[in-house]
Amino acid sequence: MKNDINTKDDQLKQFNNSISTFEKKFESIKELEKQIESKSNLVQVLQESIKLKDNQLETVKDSLRMKDEQINMLESSLKSKDGKIETLDKTLKLQKDQMESLSSQSVDQNILDQKEKEISNLNEQIDNYKNQVNVLTEELTKADEDFEKIESEYDKLKQNPDNAADSKIMDFTIKEITREEIINEMKNILKESTHSVTIAVPKIDDLQELQLYELRSSVNMKISCEINAALEGHAELLDEYESLDNISLRHFEGADRYIINRDGEELLIAIKGSHENNHLVFKTKDPSHIKFLSSLVMESWLRSKKL
Repeated sequence: MKNDINTKDDQLKQFNNSISTFEKKFESIKELEKQIESKSNLVQVLQESIKLKDNQLETVKDSLRMKDEQINMLESSLKSKDGKIETLDKTLKLQKDQMESLSSQSVDQNILDQKEKEISNLNEQIDNYKNQVNVLTEELTKADEDFEKIESEYDKLKQNPDNAADSKIMDFTIKEITREEIINEMKNILKESTHSVTIAVPKIDDLQELQLYELRSSVNMKISCEINAALEGHAELLDEYESLDNISLRHFEGADRYIINRDGEELLIAIKGSHENNHLVFKTKDPSHIKFLSSLVMESWLRSKKL
């Protein structure tokens, strides 16, 4: 009997060891699946970066073609102006010869006055054409400088084609993202809201494009933006939004940002740059990102004034 029990214990230990070994292998398989998924994501990022690089090259090529056309047009204009100046110089010389000939023959003074006037008009035309040539020359010089800059950028892209794919950090210094693109993205985020939204826009007029009336009444909205009650349009919009129970509106003078925080699950922030269409824009659903930036989101609301 004891031998049977010992035998069963041994079998049970072997079975447990087999289960433990199987669990370790299963964990290894799960880890391998994670690595494969990570590699797939990396490949996708690299493909998007290469696509962005190709778009940049196409843009540079288009700019080069445009500059070539501008230079050809300016050169044609210069040639045309040079031809007109040469023609006017010949006409002026002919008029002077006629004047000398008429003077030697003691012609009527009225004819001499008329010729003097014609010569004066021709001189004015010559001066105008010379001024136009100077302007065209300056434009051509500037076009040459722009062309050299674009050509230099194009050469850099050709010499280092992998540069865009190597760096995952985007430089927003000269990147153009328009206000309309930002508003459209905010509208898309709003459609997914379920219970609360925090919004900041430069002016109350911007809210019209977000179509807040289409949201469910169960979605509470805290909105900060610049409101000038002295303006008729602002006053009307203020009355409309205040009539809705799920909207809290405050006046915020910092008209330099677009912000939307949807249900604490998705965040978009856009900051105005020095140029009209230059915005630093980023969007995230990562909880750590949203938590870190929550103070910036709430700053617009806390610094706003109640109406």
